[in-house]
Amino acid sequence: MKLKHTLYLFLLFLIGCTAQNVSPGATFLVGLNGYQGEMESLEGRTERWADRQRAGNSLKQTYLVAIGSSREFNRMVDLDVRRREFLITLRDLSVKPDRVKEMNDELVTMNKDVDALKEIVKGQAANAELRAQQQPQQLETVAAIGLVSMAIDSFSSMTVPTGPNPPSTNVGPYVVSDFGGLFSTVTTPEGKIFRCSTLVFSEEEAGIKCEPPGSKS
Repeated sequence: MKLKHTLYLFLLFLIGCTAQNVSPGATFLVGLNGYQGEMESLEGRTERWADRQRAGNSLKQTYLVAIGSSREFNRMVDLDVRRREFLITLRDLSVKPDRVKEMNDELVTMNKDVDALKEIVKGQAANAELRAQQQPQQLETVAAIGLVSMAIDSFSSMTVPTGPNPPSTNVGPYVVSDFGGLFSTVTTPEGKIFRCSTLVFSEEEAGIKCEPPGSKS
């Protein structure tokens, strides 16, 4: 009984710590990665239009729960879903040349519209992360803001990404680098590099943990 009681207390402690470390940005990123993976698996199936719409609506819900209500983000998702439908249609060689030109012109306009919304959405996500910030979690907050900023920049983009490899961005005096695979780093103004991992607690909760240089995971 004593062992079970000790284990129970440990689990309560673990759950409590996990709840404190939930990050709005990390939670959104997990949902965004799932959306992009699902869309890629569906892009070869013209008849799966309804499933692509459902995936878009699911991403909107993820953003609502993690970050908050946003007409701008919802519009970005609608444009992304529409853009993907256009690209699927354009692979059909039977589409008439005049319609191909119309669709390509619309794609350019859609891309510009998405770009105009990105700064607003990045600001919303950063504010949500700051509201959830806890003092010991400063580096984790920086990592989340940077990772979401880079994800939004590349969201629904028709251009080939350019810039540093791995992708990096500045968050104040810090530099956040995204190595993919739930792994990132934060470089402090003093040059110290912290390794950060995205932790997936559930389908609706994720967080980020940053370890100091030289520490073991």
